[in-house]
Amino acid sequence: MKNIVRSLRYRNYRLFFVGQSLSLVGTWMQRLAVGWLAYRLSNSALILGIVAFSGQIPALFLMPFGGVAADSYNKHRILVITQALAMVQALVLAGLVLRGNITVWYLMALNICLGIINALDMPTRQAFLIEMIDNHEDLSNAIALNSSMVNLARLVGPTLAGFIVAALGEGMCFLINSISYLAVIVSLLLMRTVPKVSPKETSAWRQLKKGLAYSFGFAPIRYIILLLSLVSLTAVPYMVLMPVFARDVLGGGPDTLGYLMASAGAGALIGAVYLASRKSVLGLGRVIVGATSLFGAGLVAFSFSRTIWLSQGLILLAGMGMMIHMAASNTILQTIVTNEMRGRVMSLYATAFMGVAPFGSLLAGAMAQKIGAPETLMVGGTICVAAAAVFAYKLPAIRKLATPIYVERGIIPQVGKGLQSASQLSVPPEN
Repeated sequence: MKNIVRSLRYRNYRLFFVGQSLSLVGTWMQRLAVGWLAYRLSNSALILGIVAFSGQIPALFLMPFGGVAADSYNKHRILVITQALAMVQALVLAGLVLRGNITVWYLMALNICLGIINALDMPTRQAFLIEMIDNHEDLSNAIALNSSMVNLARLVGPTLAGFIVAALGEGMCFLINSISYLAVIVSLLLMRTVPKVSPKETSAWRQLKKGLAYSFGFAPIRYIILLLSLVSLTAVPYMVLMPVFARDVLGGGPDTLGYLMASAGAGALIGAVYLASRKSVLGLGRVIVGATSLFGAGLVAFSFSRTIWLSQGLILLAGMGMMIHMAASNTILQTIVTNEMRGRVMSLYATAFMGVAPFGSLLAGAMAQKIGAPETLMVGGTICVAAAAVFAYKLPAIRKLATPIYVERGIIPQVGKGLQSASQLSVPPEN
């Protein structure tokens, strides 16, 4: 147990972990309530996809610049600002719903506002993580604990939201979320931080161009981001269709939706605990292959289920696979990237997840309207499994290129049987 929570010995990370854990419960409550509200107002799977699209599309265009900002300015200060703005967004949404003035158009507009905030917040939060951890050997553990935190909230938040929506309506979920942001804002203000001074470039475009060249010019980073993008396009949108499964496929209500979302969160939490228990980044390439396959196969099986208990079990497996894939990808990227490029690389990681996801949400909504939600998930899960097979084929080449970086950073001993020296293998450019 001590090994699993070892990153909590760092004061700043401990504050961050507690504040975020409380705030993320509210965040997941809002996510469920937004989906249910959109479907209740429209009775349309397509509109459900469009609402999700509106909240995610800003990430595609703005998140890479969020990474540039994270590499150039005080990350701690940026996070305080973004969390305060997100609190205001949730409060406005709560006011509109509680007063009975909400429409699909207002919901879309506020989702866009939150998407813009997240485009700056997510890459900054990812890049700020290393500044809270003094010993870089604990970085992988901190990333896994972050995933545990997110998915524990994902387990608790939707369950609470399902009951609150049924009893008091969606507006109360939004109000609770706005209050929950106070926890993370206070935790950030209590931190003792030393501002990191980064060299300023003459142009944000130039910085972005260098970040893209660095990321896509090095195969391990490129393949991890491409796999994540494809999975985000075809499989991750299963969450958008959960209201359809809860109401139309399984014949339930908001409480059924809460159970399904909580089951996915429980699976993700199990996966996060597994990753936190690992002592090394070595072997995570194979873990990505297995997790991506589990995610896709779980979705295919879920698409055939018509009973709530079986659906919960299958979505638990899918949630576990999705989380392990994303957290393992994050860990490898954070391990091999240079500090100067960390914000920009992590912005591409976040873009692959959040920036591509809106097109997946839109596509999933349109396909569900045309061929049905179960058939849509079956197609997405099948593509996910095929993508895992391609990544497995590329894995030996990825491992070969990453090895010298692991040697340089002490993850692999300098001298080992069959190990080539760093000078014999390609490494990513430092600038």
